[in-house]
Amino acid sequence: MAIEAGMEFFRASGVHRLAEPYTRGLGAILMFHRVRPRLEQAFEPNQPLEITPEFLNALIARLRQRGVEIVSLETALARLRAGEAGTPFAVLTFDDGYRDFVEHALPALERHNAPFTLYLTAGYADASARLWWVELEEAIRRLDRLDVIAGGKHICCAAATAAQKRVAFAEVYAQLRAGDEAELLRVVTALSAEARIEPHALTRRLCLGWSELRALADHPLATIGAHSVTHARLAKVDCAAAIYEMAESRLRLESELQRPVPHFCYPVGDPTSAARREFELAARLGFASAVTTRAGMIFPEHRERLMSLPRLSVNGRHQSLAALDILLSGAPFVLMNGGRRVAAA
Repeated sequence: MAIEAGMEFFRASGVHRLAEPYTRGLGAILMFHRVRPRLEQAFEPNQPLEITPEFLNALIARLRQRGVEIVSLETALARLRAGEAGTPFAVLTFDDGYRDFVEHALPALERHNAPFTLYLTAGYADASARLWWVELEEAIRRLDRLDVIAGGKHICCAAATAAQKRVAFAEVYAQLRAGDEAELLRVVTALSAEARIEPHALTRRLCLGWSELRALADHPLATIGAHSVTHARLAKVDCAAAIYEMAESRLRLESELQRPVPHFCYPVGDPTSAARREFELAARLGFASAVTTRAGMIFPEHRERLMSLPRLSVNGRHQSLAALDILLSGAPFVLMNGGRRVAAA
């Protein structure tokens, strides 16, 4: 509700256009997940993580219309290090390695000759890791009632209608996000078993395999980054596990794709999932950059914060060019940060 109210404020007042020269910074790193046609289902709790191919095409065209240059991640980092403040830039990043990227996103990117970065979860490529948020959605879609203990809370509720399923998903999801990785997997495993979902088959169906990723890695527009082994929230695991997730994902990608993988993306990437310890680990492991899901534009000050770069999330619930213009102004993020252009680490 706060996000909706904020967007309506900017739409009605137009104040973001006045603030833009101060708030837009050098550019933005845009974050995408899935790209596919809209399913128009009554129960779509993960819909914020996807946009339509038509909107991606329109978004790229709008960036160019605004005079924003779409550049590779390496080019953006070089400009940031050099302190160049010329043409605003945008970096297009896609997380996880979904199969629909090839079918629905890549054609638009090729049509516009737009560079892109794929942050790949190594365990999704061999179907050893789990898309737990998709499992949760699918389990609740199949079940008519939930009876689980999550985060120490007994959740017992009907889930027969779409409205009931939305309430059930929101409650379970909130408890899982607040808890640790072991608790999360325990609850999702129980619900998947009850709903007769095979988790690794789901990953295999939705994510690209190694042979497909090798072809993508060779694409002239592509940059490849690491996104952990299992998509674990790194701040929720011990230091040794976090180091394994970060270092091993890079090793697997470099071995399978036969190229350096110098960039990292923190799974989930909010302050509860990646913070100072993880930023320091990324630097210690020698990554050239690491991105979060913390909202914000790129400013010259980020030269000193290459391991905690913000991104602009393209939310599937706000698929409009008017909303995009508001976000690209940078004004909402400065407002969120209490007037600061760069948020505290």
